[in-house]
Amino acid sequence: MYYIVTLEDKVRVPPDRLGDDLNKVIISVLQEQLEGGIDKDLGVFIAVTKLLDIGEGEIIPGDGAVYYSARFDAVVLRLALQEVIEGSVVETTSFGAFISLGPIDAMLHVSQISDDYINYDEKNSRLICQDSQRFLAVGDAVRARVVSLSLNEREPQESKIGLTMRQAGLGAERWLEEEMQSETVSDDGSS
Repeated sequence: MYYIVTLEDKVRVPPDRLGDDLNKVIISVLQEQLEGGIDKDLGVFIAVTKLLDIGEGEIIPGDGAVYYSARFDAVVLRLALQEVIEGSVVETTSFGAFISLGPIDAMLHVSQISDDYINYDEKNSRLICQDSQRFLAVGDAVRARVVSLSLNEREPQESKIGLTMRQAGLGAERWLEEEMQSETVSDDGSS
């Protein structure tokens, strides 16, 4: 889930940027430091959106920079176990699919796609369910549940997020639409 959070931090403005517009410099420094990073309590930083307040600058002897207290708004992605998310398939492999959640990718292992046996069609980069012939390909929109979550603050790309689609109401968007249509047909009494 995405959240807007208000945070406070000390921002180091380097000496070569002291003559520039202070608001722009502080937002730029915060964006460089935070965006794409992970804080285990806050989540994945998407964007620093607004500078709310700048405090008095402090100079530390031996450092030509000025340190300002800043209050600002940021957008973060905070995932939780068992949360239902939507994303899109960005890569398929013989062992599963990688799902983009925006700023970070998650892993959907072949054992968590369906109850069917899954074949990997390497030529077309698709994972195909053997019995139902449903498939997952790059670009497909999916709805899945977070079943494992290990965020790495130091190396965000090393974070591991595991997903499942083996529950009712989860799967590729195309599959869910097919299920809705078949339920509507059976509710009408038509065949």
